[in-house]
Amino acid sequence: MFTGIVEELGEVTAVEDLGDAARFRLRGPVVTEGARHGDSIAVNGVCLTVVEHEGDEFTADVMAETLLRSSLGALATGSRVNLERPTAVGARLGGHIVQGHVDGTGTVLERTPSEHWEVVRISLPADLARYVVEKGSITVDGISLTVVEAGADHFTVSLIPTTLALTTLGLKQPGDPVNLEVDIVAKYVERLLAGQGGTR
Repeated sequence: MFTGIVEELGEVTAVEDLGDAARFRLRGPVVTEGARHGDSIAVNGVCLTVVEHEGDEFTADVMAETLLRSSLGALATGSRVNLERPTAVGARLGGHIVQGHVDGTGTVLERTPSEHWEVVRISLPADLARYVVEKGSITVDGISLTVVEAGADHFTVSLIPTTLALTTLGLKQPGDPVNLEVDIVAKYVERLLAGQGGTR
């Protein structure tokens, strides 16, 4: 489990095409400290497994399903990525419960800067809109954010200078894809209510 509090802005150092999969080599001095084979690291919000670890780099295999359902397929050597290690039991939950299981992708539609923050509008797949509410939580490229406005096909978030400086959302431009993970609690509630014969 992750919290959506990005630990560092890492970099893709190599991408190997494996036909029905890809192997990524990524640099991240913070997240690789103490990393071992089999450990999990969230890359732009996608939970990946460490295959190899050497120095401040690690490799992870990404199957075709993940490449198709997330924005990881658009990564290339030199791409910047958000990195986070799983939260430790007993640690502070600074963001919200994040699984690292991407529900879909959106596209940055618009950026509106102001003096102390920036509002970013992101497209929202129709099948995810019911899980997104104003003042609720959403994960964008692995970043735990609060929804400002929730529309039928988009939502907005306000980004503080720290988020702009330390995550990929400071770099993303209109047209760029982002990974989305909605609040798992909303999906569980929906499922439970469906088991009682419908929503109320």
